[in-house]
Amino acid sequence: MSSKSTDIKSHLAALLDAALASVAPGVKAEIQLERPRDPAHGDLSSNLALQIAKGLKESPRKIAERLVHELPRSPWVEKAEVAGAGFINFTLAAAAKTVVIHTVLAQGEHFGRGAKKPGRVQVEFVSANPTGPLHVGHGRGAAYGASLANLLAFAGFEVCREYYVNDAGRQMDILAVSTWLRYLEIFGETVPFPPNAYQGDYVRTMARQIKDAHGDRYVHPAAAVLACVPPPEPDVEAHLDGLIAVAKDLLGEDWNYIHQHALSEQLADCRADLEEYGVHFDCWFSEKSLYDTGMVAQAVQELEKRGHIYLQDGAKWFRSTHFGDEKDRVVQRENGQFTYFASDIAYHRNKFARGFTKIIDVWGADHHGYIARVKGALQALGLDVEALEVALVQFVSLYRGTEKVSMSTRAGSYVTLRELREEVGNDACRFFYLLSKQDKPLDFDLELAKSQSNENPVYYVQYAHARISSVLRQWGGDPATLAGADLAPLVGERELKLAARLVEFPELIESAARERSPHLIAFWLRELAAEFHAWYNAERLLVDDEALKHARLALALAVRQVIGNGLSILGVAAPDAM
Repeated sequence: MSSKSTDIKSHLAALLDAALASVAPGVKAEIQLERPRDPAHGDLSSNLALQIAKGLKESPRKIAERLVHELPRSPWVEKAEVAGAGFINFTLAAAAKTVVIHTVLAQGEHFGRGAKKPGRVQVEFVSANPTGPLHVGHGRGAAYGASLANLLAFAGFEVCREYYVNDAGRQMDILAVSTWLRYLEIFGETVPFPPNAYQGDYVRTMARQIKDAHGDRYVHPAAAVLACVPPPEPDVEAHLDGLIAVAKDLLGEDWNYIHQHALSEQLADCRADLEEYGVHFDCWFSEKSLYDTGMVAQAVQELEKRGHIYLQDGAKWFRSTHFGDEKDRVVQRENGQFTYFASDIAYHRNKFARGFTKIIDVWGADHHGYIARVKGALQALGLDVEALEVALVQFVSLYRGTEKVSMSTRAGSYVTLRELREEVGNDACRFFYLLSKQDKPLDFDLELAKSQSNENPVYYVQYAHARISSVLRQWGGDPATLAGADLAPLVGERELKLAARLVEFPELIESAARERSPHLIAFWLRELAAEFHAWYNAERLLVDDEALKHARLALALAVRQVIGNGLSILGVAAPDAM
């Protein structure tokens, strides 16, 4: 085996293939190699003998023994043994484990990066209604979506990060009328504020902005407003819709200004919050543009043309029950207005039109029931349903001490993402959100996130990176020279285990990307940091023996590089000092 080769699995597979040709000429098998859970079983294990035993009508263990006997000799294999029912366990030579260090130092920030893959992937995430500040629940979706997009890009995919701006529809009308009612209050024209309108202080702030810019231009008597709306009891939603209708009628063209001001302010705040959080988007897609360009009407017309729409009580219904949904869905009301579902159909149809071959939507867990109807609509349109994946993000429970904080955007009683970031920092936010799979509920421990201790996982991982940087500063040499260090002195159990851990990183990237699970990176980084700290505490790096010192420094530098690569995917800083 060439000393330049670092693909240990490919090398072992070639050895097994040669042995198979000798033991069973003409027999072909896909050779698989896995890491045993128990380190005592070696570094890699193959079930080749079990795969071919049935065809050869022979005991798997006997076949395994013959395969081991026929294995070509390799300086990279310390020993090969038969275990259990017929597994072949390989224990690698030290040089086979440490060669990865040279690879990491040569490839640097590209170590672990996958080869370019075909197709285009869109990851759409956050997409919160611009009706108020982002809260801690949005923060989890942002951390997951951004890390997933980074992971897929690192794995070799062409990725587009998209935010779907809900700038049309009732929620924006509610925000606009909420702002206008607070504006009227400033001038003493008080209309009882609906409990189902947006209550936060940010609404009063927008009302003051309008007053400062335009004075009393948009003032109308409260009596004129109240005279034209139904009472709040028994239907508070009908009352709120009545207020919206009156505001539109009284303000005329000025309603558009109120609406646009509220939208612009909240969308700008959302953009700034996410940018500060390290979450960036390639595209901000406007829901309103779907209506302005006629795409919503066209999508409904196409469904109608294909025979999937029927009329009932003046409304147009999509036959979603034909595609696994629990009931049919309205796409156009009797008054001619399209529903949210209709715009969602048009939006997903547009994603396909833009050439994305894989579409990943990151939704809140409360949207679970929406999946069947969206996929049903895509199927009805003749589009590839399998191209759409929906990743559901479960709710976050934030704890201050033992008190669980409640969140409600309309009521204005919530903890914003910005407040959380200011309290625990961006890095803790991003890492803690990824400490469990996104479809599992998460309890966010504020005290742990702020602590500077080994129990704080993000601190523990970052400290490993900073610790290595400190050692390199103490050494004072040029890190670039370590790329050519002789690694033969690395024979200790801990350093070989640490080197073997680095070999896993490219495989981890592929599996985490395939499973859409960036949290696997966070878990693995904790394990890598733990093994580095254990080695650091047990051995001196800056020893008198120059060859051993340079070998250990090369290993430490490789560990630092891989930690940095992993943290970059998660959107977490890799500090050189703490």
